[in-house]
Amino acid sequence: MAKTPMKNMSCIIPIITYLLFITLFSANAQFVKKTYLVQMDKAAMPKAFSNHLDWYSSTVKSALLTTSLESSDMKNEEERIIYSYQNAFHGVAAKLSKEEAERLEDQEGVVAIFPERKYQLHTTRSPEFLGLEPLSKGTDSIFSENLDNDVIVGVLDTGIWPESESFNDTGMKPVPSYWKGACEIGRGFTKQHCNKKIIGARVFYHGYEAAIGKINESREHKSPRDQDGHGTHTAATVAGSVVHGANLLGYAYGTARGMAPGARIAAYKVCWIGGCFSSDILSAIDKAVSDGVHVLSISLGGGVSSYSHDSISTAAFGAMERGVFISCSAGNAGPSPASLANVSPWITTVGASTMDRDFPAQVKLGNGKNLSGASLYKGPNTVSTEKQYSLVYLGGNSSGTLNPKAMCLEGTLDPQVVKGKIVICERGISPRVQKGHVVKNAGGVGMILTNTETNGEELVADCHLLPAVAIGEKDGKDLKNYVLTNKNATATLSFLGTRLGIRPSPVVAAFSSRGPNFLSLEVLKPDLVAPGVNILAAWSEDVGPSGLAIDQRRVKFSIVSGTSMSCPHVSGVAALIKAKHPQWSPAAIKSALMTTAYVVDNTMKPLKDASNAEKPSNPYDHGAGHINPTKALDPGLVYDIKPQDYFDFLCTQNLTPNQLGVFGKYANRSCAHSLASPGDLNYPAISLVFAENKSISVMTVHRTVTNVGPDVSKYHVLVSVFKGASVKVEPETLNFTRKYQKLSYKVTFTTKTRQTQPEFGDLVWKDGVHSVRSPVVITWLTPIV
Repeated sequence: MAKTPMKNMSCIIPIITYLLFITLFSANAQFVKKTYLVQMDKAAMPKAFSNHLDWYSSTVKSALLTTSLESSDMKNEEERIIYSYQNAFHGVAAKLSKEEAERLEDQEGVVAIFPERKYQLHTTRSPEFLGLEPLSKGTDSIFSENLDNDVIVGVLDTGIWPESESFNDTGMKPVPSYWKGACEIGRGFTKQHCNKKIIGARVFYHGYEAAIGKINESREHKSPRDQDGHGTHTAATVAGSVVHGANLLGYAYGTARGMAPGARIAAYKVCWIGGCFSSDILSAIDKAVSDGVHVLSISLGGGVSSYSHDSISTAAFGAMERGVFISCSAGNAGPSPASLANVSPWITTVGASTMDRDFPAQVKLGNGKNLSGASLYKGPNTVSTEKQYSLVYLGGNSSGTLNPKAMCLEGTLDPQVVKGKIVICERGISPRVQKGHVVKNAGGVGMILTNTETNGEELVADCHLLPAVAIGEKDGKDLKNYVLTNKNATATLSFLGTRLGIRPSPVVAAFSSRGPNFLSLEVLKPDLVAPGVNILAAWSEDVGPSGLAIDQRRVKFSIVSGTSMSCPHVSGVAALIKAKHPQWSPAAIKSALMTTAYVVDNTMKPLKDASNAEKPSNPYDHGAGHINPTKALDPGLVYDIKPQDYFDFLCTQNLTPNQLGVFGKYANRSCAHSLASPGDLNYPAISLVFAENKSISVMTVHRTVTNVGPDVSKYHVLVSVFKGASVKVEPETLNFTRKYQKLSYKVTFTTKTRQTQPEFGDLVWKDGVHSVRSPVVITWLTPIV
């Protein structure tokens, strides 16, 4: 019996030892050192320092904590610095405690502090870039709960390629009982092609056939099967399952997954070789709502027409009334102003941005100069890096004129001139990859694709059919000048694979369509931006990665760019929010996305515009900012909008009773005149318009926020200072005592000096945890003479 206590003691002693260890560890956790990257403003070095390294060391030293535990470590502070950077990055890598890093962040000249992180290969890259990785089991988050299994996303596009691994349904729960959709059959598509991932597939072509004629079934599948690739790509981006080893010809090798990998997909094929017709689109939206989708992802659009004459707008209004969130692409007509599509306030309009991944390539000129570019070429090495090739440019010195030969349009290149040479082609008129095909057919061995003023410095990588490199506008001008002034101009091309950690990023894509929204200046558009440049996702095996009929290569994944790619990113994140907050309205989800978006890049500077790298982008380019999924799941406050509120907004738009009826028939709505002006719509952004009448110098807008955070919370307001107007927010503090409580505030703008250009700023509500930011735009209209 005497041995029993000893047995108990032998168990207790390790426990006591463990507890003592934990106690000591917790007490000293603040002193545990990790590596941090400290970015410095190189130009801010004080004159007292003779070199940057001394300054960096002194700055780090000033943030170090002096304790008895670190007495020996403090003897040589320089040992804490393990690297110094002075070229591509300015600053140091230093071993710091968490508290030291926080202190250092406040030091003069410190731009940003980045914790060391472990990188793994990925493909789509956007999930990790957006903070949706890793998918570790046991994590207490929406990303590991599989709640998105109950969310259904309808994708209106070119159909779907069901054999893709991205649509594998292994491990998924049975299809929700409330799903009412169907799996329609046709050539190349059977009932077996639907599963627990692709739970619905429909086709819509009656409008198309009425306008174009019967679909030629020898050229395209009159079924949900996608042979274009676009629909498969967007569907996989929304909710593709996890696929390891995904890549495009070796580029972007890693793991691919959609934004909401557990969500269900319903494919609605509305686009065909001849285009997408509004009657088919409207029918698809109508059917999707009755089928039971929660989110609609629509990566298509046309020009802007009045609300009542836009079929997507009107159909989306009806879907919104039924609780469906609709996200649409903004269009690829940027950087021209007012080039947006899908601008209705009940639609979430998505622009495109870059990620921190690139596919670098290089042009080495005969004069010794190297030009940086991008490419996805992977094929025969017809251009040797050890040899220089003659350059051909068939344009002239004049700018602003369209030159078919300079753009390498079909039939413009003389084989006797370009054979065996590298041809310089300007962007415009024809597809980028098509230009390379023209060069190849004429006997050219390679192509250098140069941006024009429209494209700026944005580099879009393409899977060319011959060795080809895309370069920016500035390098393009230098290159063309080199050729035009040197009869013996030469170059060679090299391809450098995949590179991560690109800075700065994100950057607003040059092609992304821009505001303002001239249909209603009081509604800021686009709403936000999301990754849309060089996005890898599943692909149709009926078409090559270049999209050209001549391309006989077949791939399971392809890399594509466009707002068509950014739209499904937002659709997928909306599905995650819907899964976590099933009772939220479409407006609440949209508000969460917008008020948590960020407007600084990974160098902690304002988001740049690829069309003009010299200036930052503004809300007409990026809307509320770049999507931030993890913060959108917990926004703190939301700006909710009921269907009647949207209708009352329409009542301020000078629509006739018949035009209003387009939106009011379903619920028998009439104008309640609840909005004093269109600017009073409870939108998550504020866009104020002072009319030409100079006697109007004071304007007030009203907003109401709903508390979706802790029951008891207190928010304080911060608002930007404007040159042209003073701003007063009443009240300046919002005190919430319960969840879902609504509180209102008003913002009064008083003109000081009318500005000739719009002014941009922010209005932010903060409670110490949440930062609920609304972009603010003030526009002074000039009198018409």
